[in-house]
Amino acid sequence: MKAIVLEAADKPLAWKEVAKPTIGPGEALVKIKAAALNRRDYWITIGKYAGIKYPTILGSDGAGIVAEVGSEADKHWIGQEVIIDPGYGWGDNPNFQSDDFKILGLPDDGTFAEYVKVQAQHLHHKPAHLTWEQAAALPLGGLTTYRALFTKGKATKGDKVLITGVGGGTGTFALQWALAAGCEAFVTSGSDDKIEAAKQLGATAGVNYKTADWAEQLQKLAGGFDVIIDSALGDGFAKLPDICNPGGRIVIFGGTAGNIPPLNGRKIFWRQLQILGTMMGNPDEFTAMVDFVNKHQIVPVVSEVLPLARGGEAVSSMEHSSQFGKIVLQA
Repeated sequence: MKAIVLEAADKPLAWKEVAKPTIGPGEALVKIKAAALNRRDYWITIGKYAGIKYPTILGSDGAGIVAEVGSEADKHWIGQEVIIDPGYGWGDNPNFQSDDFKILGLPDDGTFAEYVKVQAQHLHHKPAHLTWEQAAALPLGGLTTYRALFTKGKATKGDKVLITGVGGGTGTFALQWALAAGCEAFVTSGSDDKIEAAKQLGATAGVNYKTADWAEQLQKLAGGFDVIIDSALGDGFAKLPDICNPGGRIVIFGGTAGNIPPLNGRKIFWRQLQILGTMMGNPDEFTAMVDFVNKHQIVPVVSEVLPLARGGEAVSSMEHSSQFGKIVLQA
């Protein structure tokens, strides 16, 4: 089979022939129809991710057809259209992942290939209303933001939700989840075009975070937020407690803009605010996320579709964060 392989730190991603995976008990072989990119893939290619090994087939998100299974108990999956939960080894505590937790695509070979080997218990039926490309966009970003918004942020109908840095996969998912749950959603972006695209999806309003008074503008527009979803951190994070309603929740994952700056702790405790860290999600949350997509007939936003053979080019393009939605590879 052919796959996109990260061969070494100083080499570009290669589209090359590799051995087709062999499966054992409890495993399944999925013929990939589409695979989606995540920021994680880009960080791995530039060496800014823990535990990088070579060679590695990248890719955490994928949708396809089950070709083989390794156990009699899993034979019902053969021929089924599926998406894959990419988080392995979460552990017994739903509140945090175990030390054995890992994500498909590093260290285990991932979805940027014609076939991928996965644990059969991580297979889920593809939502029938989605194309292969839309379904492939769903797993990692969808799960991360589902947990962030609902498990951690406890967002409910009528809440005012702010999504910072809308445009990438997690930002667009957070917006779609919030709207489907009946929240009023606001966004920030460094691109006016992305703000307009978010409004077309249903955001009430948005502000360009490159303006000096972006937080004050948001305060005037919304009057305060019950939940803020932030994946950037950086200096601007210091303004987020100021625009929270009393009892507000700020949920963080990622840190593309740097570390959290000094904060005024008095504002946080006096107004009963919470700052909550999260990443990925547990198997029950993945199931709940897929059910949520089916219930509300949500369609993930796909920015661009490229052939799988051009995966290296697609990953490199993520350096500029120009997309709105997910970049997907078509097998």
